[in-house]
Amino acid sequence: MGRLAAASLVGTAIEFFDFFVYGTAAALVLGPLFFPTFSPLAGTLAAFGTFAVGFVARPLGSALFGHIGDRYGRRPVMFASLVLTGCATVAVGCVPSYATIGITAPVLLLVLRFLQGLGLGGEWGGAVLLTAEHAPEGRRALWASFPQIGPPVGFLLANGVMLALSAGLTDAQFREWGWRVPFWAAGLLAAGGLLLRSSLTETPQFQQLAAEGRRAGAPLAEVARDHWRLVLLTAGALAVGYAVFYTVSTWALAYGTERLGIDRTVMLVCVMGAVAISGIVTPFVAILGDRFGRRPLCLAGCAASAVWMFPMVGLLHTGRPVLMFLGFTGALLAFITMFAVVAAYLPELYEPRVRCTGAAVGYNLAGVLGGALTPIVATAVASRGTGAPWGVAAYLTVVALLSLGCFALLPETKPAARTESPEGVPA
Repeated sequence: MGRLAAASLVGTAIEFFDFFVYGTAAALVLGPLFFPTFSPLAGTLAAFGTFAVGFVARPLGSALFGHIGDRYGRRPVMFASLVLTGCATVAVGCVPSYATIGITAPVLLLVLRFLQGLGLGGEWGGAVLLTAEHAPEGRRALWASFPQIGPPVGFLLANGVMLALSAGLTDAQFREWGWRVPFWAAGLLAAGGLLLRSSLTETPQFQQLAAEGRRAGAPLAEVARDHWRLVLLTAGALAVGYAVFYTVSTWALAYGTERLGIDRTVMLVCVMGAVAISGIVTPFVAILGDRFGRRPLCLAGCAASAVWMFPMVGLLHTGRPVLMFLGFTGALLAFITMFAVVAAYLPELYEPRVRCTGAAVGYNLAGVLGGALTPIVATAVASRGTGAPWGVAAYLTVVALLSLGCFALLPETKPAARTESPEGVPA
């Protein structure tokens, strides 16, 4: 289990490094480089638009790779998704700016961002299922939480590199070539991840399905026909987690640097500190999920998000690093209270024959609802007026309450708490 958990963690860290480095670049430099004919606000919105395309592609990737995972095994998904995301990320770092090739530049950016999202849509399902289906029932949330540590690690890697480059280069150097370095580094990281995953074995549950001839013939069609309500509920439930995380990690960077005039290094340090804390507490929250259940923690995380959004926006608007860090940390602790256990929760909601497709589509559809729209909506709302952007807080609070309602409609899946799964399949 230790080797499996490490391989899943490293793989998701690499994939999310690829995904997050684009978000940071979108907040800091992509607007003026690829949309120079736009106003500063419109350029930022356009950059976040290409950022959102990655989220739109993620459900499509989860359908594509989910089919592979449910038909041919969880293990092949982990290789194919890593190759696709790594290659697309390296290519982003090679795209010339608008000043060099004109409109072709943002078009290429859009296509490559789509491919990034396609690969990441498959990564989560493969990595989580490979860990969760190997794990013993009493410790499933703990072991399945290790792939969930990957996103914070990937974020810290991406922004750590950006921070070092931002601090060590002049503004002109950073805009000219410095921002491209993390994208080029993705190729080396992907190669290392493939090497680490080469010794992994297929999960016992899939091997049993294959031996008994019970694999789904058309997993996506089966999910759409028999489990559509569950997919919509899980997507709505997880939307707040994406909304909160990308408000802190993407929109706040742009707001702090552009509207408040805070140095980008200061903003990156504040956000990175909060993300590091959320990553550290993830396995401890997962242990609580094994003891008290998945659903209670998800409900608590949603409620905490609803309560904390107005204080977080107020603390951000002060522009004081310590207070901003406090606001970000509170928001991400609420976020991780939910997301530390969803890697065990979502697979347990679906029967094994369609688990890779159902869990991944629900998880990534939430990314469209929460992650893709939030930076765009928050930027547009914050552009009105000169005071604190309370409209952003109101928007996030509404999303949190909607997610709370969705979680309330989902059942508990902790093995000791049930004799049947929510889909009527023996636990």
